[in-house]
Amino acid sequence: MSNLFWLSEAQIARLQPFFPKSHGKPRVDDRRVLSGIIFINRNGLRWCDAPKEYGPPKTLYNRWKRWSDKGVFARMMVGLASQAAVPKTVMIDATYLKAHRTATSLRSKRGDQTTRGAV
Repeated sequence: MSNLFWLSEAQIARLQPFFPKSHGKPRVDDRRVLSGIIFINRNGLRWCDAPKEYGPPKTLYNRWKRWSDKGVFARMMVGLASQAAVPKTVMIDATYLKAHRTATSLRSKRGDQTTRGAV
C-alpha cells in the first residue's frame, strides 16, 4: 500500500471553483499537482524530494509559486471556511524553529552577573 497523499474527486470538485482560468496551453493534471504540493508541505520535504508519481518537482514548485503569488491558495482557504455551517476561524502556523545543540552555551562564560553578587 502506498503512503502517498491523493485528493479525492469530491475534494477536487470543491476546490475547482477557486482554480484560475487556464490561458493558452492546458495545465497539467490539477489533482496530481495539488496532491504533490500537499504531500511536500505536509511532510516538510524539499521540492527535489517529491515522489515521481506527482510529476516533475519543477512543475510542483512552479504551480505552488504562481498560485501563491496570485493568492489562489488564500482564496481556497477563505472560500472553504465560508462554506462551513458554523463559521470559525482557522489559523495555520508554518513556523518551525530549530536550535543548534550549542545554543544553550550562549550565556556568559564568566557566569550570570545578576546572581554573582546575590547573598
